[in-house]
Amino acid sequence: MNYRWYNKHGDEVRSDDMPGYLAEADVVLFGELHGNPIIHQLQQKITRELFDIRKHDLVLGAEMFEADDQLILDEYLFGLILHRHLVAEAKVWDGYDSDYRPLVDFAREQGLRFVATNIPRRYANLVAREGLGALERLSDEAKRLIAPLPITVDLATPGYQEMLGMNMGHGTGMDSGNFVAAQAVKDATMAHFILNNLPPDGLMVHFNGDYHSKRHGGIYWYLKQANRDLAVLTIASVAGESLAFGEECRDLGDFVLTVAEG
Repeated sequence: MNYRWYNKHGDEVRSDDMPGYLAEADVVLFGELHGNPIIHQLQQKITRELFDIRKHDLVLGAEMFEADDQLILDEYLFGLILHRHLVAEAKVWDGYDSDYRPLVDFAREQGLRFVATNIPRRYANLVAREGLGALERLSDEAKRLIAPLPITVDLATPGYQEMLGMNMGHGTGMDSGNFVAAQAVKDATMAHFILNNLPPDGLMVHFNGDYHSKRHGGIYWYLKQANRDLAVLTIASVAGESLAFGEECRDLGDFVLTVAEG
C-alpha cells in the first residue's frame, strides 16, 4: 500500500474505518498536496464512500473553483451545458481532468451540490498588492463573491505568523503583511461559502490545499470563529519516502494521510 491513515495521536487507522469517522462531522476539510495522484484517488474513494453513508445529505466544495464560477458549475451539474463549456468558461486548474473532474462528474451523476468556495483570484491579488482595505472599493455585486467585510486577520492563527516570518512577499514587490492578508481572505471566503451552503444535518466535504487547513488554521479557524459548535474534522497530507507517522506529522490535523511522493 502506498498510503497510510493515522489519527492525531499517531495511531494507524484502517482505510475502511475512515468513512465512518468522517461521516459524523458537519465539515471535513481534506487538505491535499496538489498534483499528488494518490491523494486525488483517495479523495474520489472517500467521496464515494461518504455518499454511501450520507446519501444526499452530502455536499462537495473546493478551493479549485472560484465563487464567480458557481453559475457555470451549476449549469454543468444540472445538465444545461456541455463539459467543454465548463472548461472553457470556468477557471479550471491545471490537472483538472485527472484530479478534479472525477469529483465534479460524481456530483453531477448523483445530483449533489458542488460549491465553488474560493475568492476570485483578481480580488486576492488586489489584497496582496494594496491590502484588505482595497476590498471596500469593490461594488456590492463584487462583495457578494467574498466573505463579509471587514475580514479579521489574526496573526496568531496557525500558519500566518510562519508566512510573515518567511517574508513571503519578498521578491514580488508585495508587502509581506498584504501577502498574509491575501491568504487570509481566501480562507475567510472559503469558510463563508462552506457555511452558507451547509444544509441542516448535512456534511460538507471540502477539498483544499493542505496549507489552508493544517494545524487547525486557515479555513478551520474562520469556521470556528463563526460557529464554535460546528463539528469540523481536518485531514492533513504528508508525502515522503516513509509512510510512518513522524514527528513532522504531529498536530497537523485530526487525521494525517501519509503518501509516497507523487
